[in-house]
Amino acid sequence: MNIVAFIRPKEEVVFLYDDYTLTEAIEKLEKFRYTSVPIISRDGYYVGTLTEGDLLWDIKKHDDFCLSKANDRLVSSVKRNRDYQAININANITELIIKATDENFVPVVNDHNMFLGIVTRKTILNYFFEHNFIVL
Repeated sequence: MNIVAFIRPKEEVVFLYDDYTLTEAIEKLEKFRYTSVPIISRDGYYVGTLTEGDLLWDIKKHDDFCLSKANDRLVSSVKRNRDYQAININANITELIIKATDENFVPVVNDHNMFLGIVTRKTILNYFFEHNFIVL
């Protein structure tokens, strides 16, 4: 089974550019109520994943943190605890499911690490429920 059918394309995904300020990142997370989002470069490469936890630990490290200073710091400066590992667009469904067991979404890239979109764990589960692969 091809994973292409499961992808939410980049145009429909909430993501951050690595040159966004922390203020922009916080506002986007708040607006969409997400706890983690992909980070991409302006060239379109997948960089990693920013989580609320990453932001909180970063704020804690800076005793003098205030929102006005968040405008001077970039997303790329935040130490990330763990990036969600991307999967290649040509991967099989088994690889996708394995990655989705650990994260709420799986970033999808092409052979050049260009960000194409994500597959959410919810999308995978809904597919299997709808096709009666899971018996309750």
